[in-house]
Amino acid sequence: MNAGLLEHIKTFVRAVETGSFTAVAQEQQQSQPTVSRQISALEEHLGVRLMQRTTRALTLTDEGRTYYEHARALLEAVEAASAAVRPGEAAVTGQLRIAAPLAFARLHLMPRMKRFLADHPDLTTDWVLGDRPVDLVEEGIDIAIRIGQITDQSLIARRIGAMRRVTVATPDYWTRNGRPTHPEELEDHDCIVYTGLSTVNEWHFTGLDGAPRVVRVKGRIRVSVSEGMRSALLEGLGVAVVPTWLLADELETGVLQRVLTDYEPASMPIQAVTPSRRLVPPRVRAFSDFLAAEFRTDPRLSGRAD
Repeated sequence: MNAGLLEHIKTFVRAVETGSFTAVAQEQQQSQPTVSRQISALEEHLGVRLMQRTTRALTLTDEGRTYYEHARALLEAVEAASAAVRPGEAAVTGQLRIAAPLAFARLHLMPRMKRFLADHPDLTTDWVLGDRPVDLVEEGIDIAIRIGQITDQSLIARRIGAMRRVTVATPDYWTRNGRPTHPEELEDHDCIVYTGLSTVNEWHFTGLDGAPRVVRVKGRIRVSVSEGMRSALLEGLGVAVVPTWLLADELETGVLQRVLTDYEPASMPIQAVTPSRRLVPPRVRAFSDFLAAEFRTDPRLSGRAD
């Protein structure tokens, strides 16, 4: 492989990740037509079209998606090889593109970033925030923080923590509707349903005897983001099963009150997820290791009781 072809591959990968020839041109300090010519030269070399270009967007073809995944793995292999022969250098550099749930990032990722970035001054981060899972390859994500089980066999998941969940509502709601003493009684309550889980209307509990219990709930409020669930709870609109990390202050001050303490909702893993690749870039490994160490000492994120 000649140096020119490698540069064209780098340009293609950055065009996919930024979604803009102009952005790549600014990064590489060259003109937008030069970037366009490099992509065209790569397509001519391969004999396939990798991208559809319009004035508004760049869209990968099926061949482009396949090539992007392999091209990115190639560049990471080159980076890893370079790092391996640099004495004492971890090579945690470049841009780290992270996907994470919005509320989790606000409460537990961003407050930790100052320390992480201080340890790696040559690293920048690009965040994609939201509760819906994104396509890691399509969106150019290096690492995603996800809560719950990962069913996609093409992804690599590393458990870096766990979250406990509790059943809560406001004191006013409990006064008006009564406090359930058994999970099945939730069927008669207004339940705030979080649609971000695969088991949307089913709440899973474990009793003191270790026996699992599944309750099919209903309610007039359905939300797709955890921030919406928090808002609905604080307005007294119903009952919800929530992670302790989301509402720790409200639980401590009594703004929200827990019920069914003998029936713990099923805990969920917190996972660092990466595309399926043999070589993990040093920046991805460093971030995953950092979070695993951080969460291990935080009761809200390690799955331990507070």
